[in-house]
Amino acid sequence: VQLQASGGGLVQAGGSLRLSCAASGGTFSGYRMGWFRQAPGKEREFVAAIMWSSGIAYYEDSVKGRFTITRDRAKNTVYLQIDSLKPEDTAVYYCAAVDHIRSYSDTYVATAYHHWGQGTQVTVSS
Repeated sequence: VQLQASGGGLVQAGGSLRLSCAASGGTFSGYRMGWFRQAPGKEREFVAAIMWSSGIAYYEDSVKGRFTITRDRAKNTVYLQIDSLKPEDTAVYYCAAVDHIRSYSDTYVATAYHHWGQGTQVTVSS
């Protein structure tokens, strides 16, 4: 499985971005696709995830209402729409995928994901 993230950039606070994660090298039925981010000097943290088949989405509490994760099964692509960007959203954003997790709570855990993209930088200026 290969994941290719794109769509990052420099944007002013209050602006929007749409990140894309193109997936290849497998069939993703049953997969859980996630977005994580890592700011300088901080741990990688969960942002959002989506079940490939059902479209059920999960969000970290602090991004609910501003971030929207979707997937396009025909294009094998997962999107992260980010609205009302804040300077604290500045980070490298990574997409990730896993085909099986041990428990529901692993949805939110980076180490549970087996496949990772290369990351895309999002920088929000104030």
